[in-house]
Amino acid sequence: MKPLDFEKPIAELEQELEKLKNKALTQDIDMSSEISAIEGKLAETRNRIYDDLSPWQRVQIARHTSRPFMLDYVSQVFDDFCELHGDRHIGDDNSMPGGFATLDGQRVVVIGHQKGRDTKENLKRNFGSAHPEGYRKALRLMKLAEKFQLPIITLIDTPGAFPGIGAEERNIAEAIGFNLKEMMLLKVPTVAVVLGEGGSGGALGIGVTDRVLMMENAYYSVISPEGCAAILWKHRKHAPEAAEAMKIAAPDLGKLNLIDGVIEEPKGGAHHDHKKAAESLRIAVTAQIKELQKLSTKKLLEQRYEKFRKYGEWQGD
Repeated sequence: MKPLDFEKPIAELEQELEKLKNKALTQDIDMSSEISAIEGKLAETRNRIYDDLSPWQRVQIARHTSRPFMLDYVSQVFDDFCELHGDRHIGDDNSMPGGFATLDGQRVVVIGHQKGRDTKENLKRNFGSAHPEGYRKALRLMKLAEKFQLPIITLIDTPGAFPGIGAEERNIAEAIGFNLKEMMLLKVPTVAVVLGEGGSGGALGIGVTDRVLMMENAYYSVISPEGCAAILWKHRKHAPEAAEAMKIAAPDLGKLNLIDGVIEEPKGGAHHDHKKAAESLRIAVTAQIKELQKLSTKKLLEQRYEKFRKYGEWQGD
């Protein structure tokens, strides 16, 4: 696994430790004191780096290609996943898989953005950027969930909705806007989790839910740090400053009460331990679903409405 730039001191110590262990093994030399010293230094370096991550470093982790994606979480958190296809208008969208599944014995509908790890899969998944068909398929599945009184779980991981000419011709803005309205009115519990990237309307198109959670190293933003830097500083090299100013990282959004919870990741990020990250997500989502199921439909809708009303304040002249 290729280390990120800020992880290079850790990678160097890991290589040094591996060399010492191999030398001790192949040459039958007692190097326990040297190994212990490097292990202590490695632990100290990991803590120093990972306990004080900047927003930009979290963005880099959120985009890591070894990070677990939507279908990775589905395979480890849910049982009996049955994928459904097509929006019943144009076609299917492989960047937005979804279907019925079971979560801790509870039947649910799960929908999300899916990225690819290599060129072939990225072409199939369109780099996690959904077309209008994806958002219309997502809404079709949400309506099925409402019909059968099943909770809805959405897993967000996209740099943004696809901005191509074809998407515009098929009304991507209308598809997302219609989802925003319809999700506000769904009469079943809904939970969204931002897994990695939460980019603009592409994320919001499946993100209007009763509870919005974020993985610890995810980000949620109206624009990418690079895009913001290009507008304000006229150069993408200022992306780290933009990420800091925009308050897009999960810890910052939690403090601002714009999300409902941060899901802890393994030390260094979810890509270091998929299984542990999936278990953290399972526990968090299950708890939210159980809490929401205690509410009446009327109370559920009222709380959802008030939740999003509090996101901004109107100030007259």
